[in-house]
Amino acid sequence: MDYQISGLLYYGLPILGLAITSLAQILITSNYSKYKQVASRSHKTGENVAREILDKHGLKNVPVQEVSGNLTDHYDPTKKVVRLSSDIYSGTSIASVSVAAHECGHAIQDKIGYTPMRIRSKIVPLVNFSTKIGYVVIMIGLIMGALKLALIGLILLLGMLLFQLITLPVEFDASRRGKIELDTLHILDVDEQKGSAKMLRAAAFTYVASVLSTFLEILRLALMILPRSDDR
Repeated sequence: MDYQISGLLYYGLPILGLAITSLAQILITSNYSKYKQVASRSHKTGENVAREILDKHGLKNVPVQEVSGNLTDHYDPTKKVVRLSSDIYSGTSIASVSVAAHECGHAIQDKIGYTPMRIRSKIVPLVNFSTKIGYVVIMIGLIMGALKLALIGLILLLGMLLFQLITLPVEFDASRRGKIELDTLHILDVDEQKGSAKMLRAAAFTYVASVLSTFLEILRLALMILPRSDDR
């Protein structure tokens, strides 16, 4: 590859990655802020909605807990608990019930043994290890001129990309399940569902952005390593 083109890509890729992740953050923040101000006609809180969905699916043993922070909502598959941030837990907005339904979607996935979720849970320790050591191996390889070692580090980082790719169907499916529950339980009216879908799509885009950002970072590192390998 021409060194001018390689250099342009090397410096341009981080900027592109930052632009993508920033756009995703702006979208989720703006949509969340908008629909957090719009009260649902059901006047049910996020905790009420979560409890109703979980009980419907025979998950009465799964507690719904309030946690601090903003957008810290998640389902913990190891402890079998749905955790909702304070605004979502006690809020009655379209955003509150939508996020609560989404997290319950993960609990339902866990109950039925949704394959992508099971795979993701099993590879978490491996991905955490490979990501941490991958950057170290690349750095050592570049400093020592051991390009084969640097390539091994690059391969290790592919585990992070794989994890994020598997995360995509998990998150999209959880939103799909959440939307179904909001509809079948008549928690949101038809016009309210449009706002809910828009917000959940914005949230899903953050995961797509993460995949693209990670891919660009791996490509940037490849541009650092591969040209040197060609010179040997």
